[in-house]
Amino acid sequence: MNRDWEERVAAAWATFDDYDEADAGEFRAVIDALVAELPSDHPLGPFEQAGAWDSTGHSDKAIPLYREALARGLDGSPRRQATIQLSSSLRNIGQAEEGVTLLTEELAARTDELDDAVRAFLALCLSTLGRDREALSLALGALAPHLPRYQRSTANYARELVE
Repeated sequence: MNRDWEERVAAAWATFDDYDEADAGEFRAVIDALVAELPSDHPLGPFEQAGAWDSTGHSDKAIPLYREALARGLDGSPRRQATIQLSSSLRNIGQAEEGVTLLTEELAARTDELDDAVRAFLALCLSTLGRDREALSLALGALAPHLPRYQRSTANYARELVE
């Protein structure tokens, strides 16, 4: 996609907090207008629309759009974001087990700046399923490298929770 379009999408998302709940449809319309500029089969279209539905409280409407974006071959960072967001939406509608499956595969598949986000949302899915020790272990493991002190101790305690 071209840089201008990406910048306009980013600018639209930067205004998200300017919309109140009653204006959620207006925000989705802004995203829909940007998506209309894309070729009809472009994977970023349903990805951006899914995010707009999701962010305005409609996980149920977002899920099929995330799935469509992934099926169309969404790649790179947007693919990973879609997997995280899909898993979160699945958790929101009571399908946390599928979220665990997707995020566990995602965590094993690659390493990048979104690893801690994958761990955070995997921890949420696990907690929803009553697997709180695993969830806490993941959360502490993700947090440990960012601490100014006690990184090793925190990482060790995180591992001990699931051993």
